[in-house]
Amino acid sequence: MTETKLAFLFPGQGSQSVGMLADLADAYPQVRETFAEASAVLGRDVWSLAAEGPAERLDQTENTQPAMLAAGVAVWRCWQARGGATPAAMAGHSLGEYTALVCADALDFADAIGLVAERAQLMQAAVPAGEGAMAAILGLDDAQVVEVCAEQAHGEVLEAVNFNAPGQVVIAGGKAAVERGVAAAKAAGARRAVVLPVSVPSHCALMRDSGERLAERLAATKLRLPAVPVLHNVSVAIAEDPDTLRDLLAQQLYSPVRWVETIRALAGMGITTAVEAGPGKVLAGLGKRIDKTITTLPVFDPAGLDHALEVIGNA
Repeated sequence: MTETKLAFLFPGQGSQSVGMLADLADAYPQVRETFAEASAVLGRDVWSLAAEGPAERLDQTENTQPAMLAAGVAVWRCWQARGGATPAAMAGHSLGEYTALVCADALDFADAIGLVAERAQLMQAAVPAGEGAMAAILGLDDAQVVEVCAEQAHGEVLEAVNFNAPGQVVIAGGKAAVERGVAAAKAAGARRAVVLPVSVPSHCALMRDSGERLAERLAATKLRLPAVPVLHNVSVAIAEDPDTLRDLLAQQLYSPVRWVETIRALAGMGITTAVEAGPGKVLAGLGKRIDKTITTLPVFDPAGLDHALEVIGNA
């Protein structure tokens, strides 16, 4: 299998867990080294929080985002240390897009840690606690979910924001509007419609002000064109210059994550194998439902790393 068939995918918020990457850290010094760099930037111990919790603190947006960024970069560094092939493309789900840009050498890791910490703070501050919500809708097609949102907004924000897999869409907006959307989705025949345990209604219009403030930080951040092409959540395309890159990252805060289109675009590029670099198997599960021509290999422990290297032919 040639390296041109390989993509790297980076998960976002929601894939974190206490103890993540513990086995990988025991086998590869790159893991703790990467987390130590993140800790130095933030002035707090990111590794001990990831390793020991408590889960309630790790799950706070301002802690989750730097920890997930560090986790994805750590896996990438382990891959490089083993001589793994250079992928033909990269993509990340929401926050994972920042991880992809670091691993593609478009963004320095230390800058990215500070950037996502500020992103998290802006997101948390955008909507008072308890006033926003997100919900997963399973079993309706995209058009039905979009229609439910339009009908149940009643002048408030209610949008389809994560197109994760066929029949799996996340909605976000004001708490009451999301609750109306959940009820309407069930009435429309959704197999499941459930409010998610998150404190921030990501990727909807309630985040627009935060996106504009993030744009100011991005304007002062050094960005390069990636050495490996990165497909973006907003455009499902490759940015052609650093300013476009900045615009896409700012817009991402209040724009949908077009994950189904992203995986299909990778398939269209000839990708047959992907590595999910970071804790969990969320993206591997979504990938099976989007396009079965791509095999996604989760890498978060030594066995997963060995297996991926063997499959791709770089052991």
